[in-house]
Amino acid sequence: MGLFDDRVVFVSGAGRGQGRSHAIRFAQEGADVIAVDICRPISTSAIPLATEDDLAETADAIRAMGRRVFTANADVRNAHELESAVAEGVDRLGRLDIVCSNAGLESFGPALELSEQSWKDNVGVNLTGAWQVCKATIPHVIAGGRGGSVVIIGSSSGIRPRAYSAHYNSAKAGLIGLTKSLAIELGPSNIRVNSVHPGGVRTEMITNEKVIRLFVPEQDDPPQEVVRERFQAINVLPIPWIEPEDVTNAVVFLASDQARFVTGVALPVDAGCTIK
Repeated sequence: MGLFDDRVVFVSGAGRGQGRSHAIRFAQEGADVIAVDICRPISTSAIPLATEDDLAETADAIRAMGRRVFTANADVRNAHELESAVAEGVDRLGRLDIVCSNAGLESFGPALELSEQSWKDNVGVNLTGAWQVCKATIPHVIAGGRGGSVVIIGSSSGIRPRAYSAHYNSAKAGLIGLTKSLAIELGPSNIRVNSVHPGGVRTEMITNEKVIRLFVPEQDDPPQEVVRERFQAINVLPIPWIEPEDVTNAVVFLASDQARFVTGVALPVDAGCTIK
């Protein structure tokens, strides 16, 4: 018996990284999965985004567990793409119970030097995109009449902002307000809404050259021990970063009946960086 037997979960940004971790864990716990990702570039992103092959790899891992999966290429900034993907996924899999809004975008620069396009893309994916995921998915959860759960992936930067990320900080802070507003509005339908705010997670979003240069600006190609030391310096616990599965553990808890009376919470999973 799994935590999510006979339930269907939607995950955005499921092609790799945290999204893949969440989607696979939901499947391990008995869920069928609607998995979407953009699968095409965004010019202002700090790193290359997931590809169709990445999303297919996620789907293969889910099928290998004997679970059903529906995949679609969808940009969370595009309401039509999202609505079409969700509607077809629900039609194929029969219902929708849980929503995990995970898709994210990161780029860097001084606040007064950010391009308008960089601001639009970052806020568009990280904040507006989460709202559009909720608009496209939650009506299907309500229609099921069984209640459900929504988990929105934020960031520790939405709680304790960092330099050179004003657009990202602003968007992630906005997710806390979105989460609490939805929790209030959807409570009468027995739908819980919570957010998870990771610190540095060891995925492409922090292991890329641009992020490493922010932490070690004085060296080209710094030794790994120096990189780890700089990342660890921002945390309370003696670790440089957390793993995707650490975030997934929190997501699964909040989505499950184990958290049946938890709603409107902004949960840091950050090795203590927001209190340092």
